[in-house]
Amino acid sequence: MLRRAEPAGYEDFVASRYREIVRFGALLTGDGRLGEDLAQEGLIAAYRSWHRLGAPDGRPEAYVRQVMVRTATRARRRRWHGEVPTEELPDASGRGFADQSDLSVQVLASLRRLPADQRVVLVLRCWADASEAEVAQILGVAVGTVKSRTSRALAALRASGLFVESSKETP
Repeated sequence: MLRRAEPAGYEDFVASRYREIVRFGALLTGDGRLGEDLAQEGLIAAYRSWHRLGAPDGRPEAYVRQVMVRTATRARRRRWHGEVPTEELPDASGRGFADQSDLSVQVLASLRRLPADQRVVLVLRCWADASEAEVAQILGVAVGTVKSRTSRALAALRASGLFVESSKETP
């Protein structure tokens, strides 16, 4: 079977943005390995649409992120995730990005405790630097919903002790 040639520019895009895309997925899911799976889903979708995304006015990373957000949202609605418990845990492989520092471990642990809808909004607002209107459009919700989810998520993170109030805010 003959293999088609890679679309022009796709390999360069993946090589230059893969790490950031995986990090985005890890923040969305609260798990580095699930984030990598999510990144793969987004990159597969981009590969299929590269004829459109590879154009000068195409925005491949925005497309990949939107696919990842939708996939993460659908995944949290599923009741069963295909995981089967075993008596013996497998050996852990090498260190992922989530294991690189104490702070990243704390951030991911705090993000995992948030409900998925709050976590997605917080990641899009704070990490992806999307505006409230952009997040509302991506998720298909009202801007007010984005504001309330962001507020609740930040309040939960403050309550967890992850954030320390700045000196300007303390009396």
